[in-house]
Amino acid sequence: MDTSYRNKVLIVEDDENIRRFVAINLDRNGFRVTEAGLGGEALTSLGANRPDVVVLDIMLPDMDGFEFCRKLREIDSDIVIVFLTARGQDLDKIKGLELGADDYIVKPFNPLELVARIRTVLRRTRKWEGHERKVLQSGSILLDLVSNKLFKQDCLIEVTPKEYQMAKVFLENPDRALSRHELLNLIWGEDYVGDTKTVDVHVRKLREKLEDDCSQPKLIETVWGLGYRWRKDG
Repeated sequence: MDTSYRNKVLIVEDDENIRRFVAINLDRNGFRVTEAGLGGEALTSLGANRPDVVVLDIMLPDMDGFEFCRKLREIDSDIVIVFLTARGQDLDKIKGLELGADDYIVKPFNPLELVARIRTVLRRTRKWEGHERKVLQSGSILLDLVSNKLFKQDCLIEVTPKEYQMAKVFLENPDRALSRHELLNLIWGEDYVGDTKTVDVHVRKLREKLEDDCSQPKLIETVWGLGYRWRKDG
C-alpha cells in the first residue's frame, strides 16, 4: 500500500498493551505506525525508517525517555517528540520540554486527544500531511483519494471505476441507508436510464472483493425494500 503521504509515528513504549492501544488508534486515524519496546531499539531503527513523530514514554527498561529525547535531538532536530507518560509532575514536564519535546501528555489519556495534539504539533511545524480528505477509512477498508485506490488491510483491491465510486459513496455516508435510486443517481448520474438492478450487480461484485463472507455481509448491509447501508463498525 502506498502510504508515503501519511505521517509516520514511532511509538516507544515498553508496555505492550498500551503500545498496541496507541498504535491501533493512530492507525485508525490515518497515521502510519511503527513500534519499539526499548529506547535503543528505537534509535537504531531511525536510519531505516525515519518517523515524523515519536510518541515516547519516560520509563523505559534500557534508558529513560529523557535520555532518549536528548539523544534523538542530537541526531535529528526536526522529528516531533510527544511524551506520553504516567509521570505528571511539573518538573518532569518542564524537563521534557526543555530537552526538545514538542508536547507532554499524562496517562491516563484520551486517545482522541492524543491524535488531536499530534495533528496540532504537525500543523504548527508544517509537517502535517494527513489532511482529512486525502483518505476515507472504515475499519480495515481505506480509500486513497489521491491515487484513487482501494485497500483492505493494506492490500490493494482491484476495482472498476464504478466500484470505486460506489465504495466512495458508501464510505462518505457510513451508517446511512441509501436507496437504489439514490445510488444510481450518485454513481451513474441523474440522466442514466438503466435499471436499478445495475446497483445490485455492482454491490454484489464489491462485496465479493471486500467482505470476508459474502453470504453474511458485514460491511455492505442490505436494507430490505430500500437499498444498502455501509456499516461503520462492520
